[in-house]
Amino acid sequence: MQTRILVGRGLAAVSGLILFAQPTFAAENPEPFLGRWALTIPGGGAGWLEVRQEQGWFDGSILWGGGSVVPVSSVFFNDGTLYVTRVNDVERKGADGKVIRKQQFTELLAGSVWGDTIEFQQFSPNANGQGIRDASFSGKRIPALPPAPDLSAVKFGEAISLFNGKDLSGWQPTSPRQPSGWMVEDGILRNKAVQEEGKPHKSYTNLKTEREFEDFNLTLEVRVPPRGNSGIYLRGIYEVQVTDSYGRPLDSHNMGGVYSRITPTVNAEKPANEWQSLDITLVDRHVTVILNGKKIIDN
Repeated sequence: MQTRILVGRGLAAVSGLILFAQPTFAAENPEPFLGRWALTIPGGGAGWLEVRQEQGWFDGSILWGGGSVVPVSSVFFNDGTLYVTRVNDVERKGADGKVIRKQQFTELLAGSVWGDTIEFQQFSPNANGQGIRDASFSGKRIPALPPAPDLSAVKFGEAISLFNGKDLSGWQPTSPRQPSGWMVEDGILRNKAVQEEGKPHKSYTNLKTEREFEDFNLTLEVRVPPRGNSGIYLRGIYEVQVTDSYGRPLDSHNMGGVYSRITPTVNAEKPANEWQSLDITLVDRHVTVILNGKKIIDN
């Protein structure tokens, strides 16, 4: 059965694993923290963190729930603990709604390593300047990238239909406390994230499959409106972009690109409001994307 999915925000698959063991680092040794980590962030979303050593200093990059992989503000160590800071911009508005002041609030992540698990405590100042929110979350070490697989030798199991064309069976919200715009109409999975004029922006939940997948081949069809922007998350942290990018120069943020990571080799998207096909293969953390019959990312 051919499945069609109309995307308004995004599809997400999120997984997390927590392991416990004895500490394996000396107090002054940053080595156990270096590398890449798959995070399960507060609220259950997926994240990604890289900590690396430069020439005489440390740096890092982070993906927090969605969007681009971005540099962190700072990375430092003290007494066996990793500290990562992120800066969040806050706009102060007057009674007329105009911005009168811009401030930056620093969020602190403090982490400890236990075997291949990293445990963080998050400290975030409230935007009104009164009090600090704190939360705990964890991550799992990502092994070194294996060689590119021989896809001709890969054998997949029996095909699974993720969408039955009738209802949201097999799917669940990534953020149950947020409103959902997802619905099924005429055999199509639709998302209507309605915003009310004059009111604050309303954030809607994404969807994720109830089942978890590791290596897979995913085929689907999508249709986005003019200026539409969405995405398909692979394992929760690698986003294949779904957007209205017809006519734009090549960029990792275009249709079919791996958001902020891999730029398509050729433009293959169609104009907005047209159905487009995606064939995505993820094996050994190597991805192949075929958009509208053209291979735009090759293993």
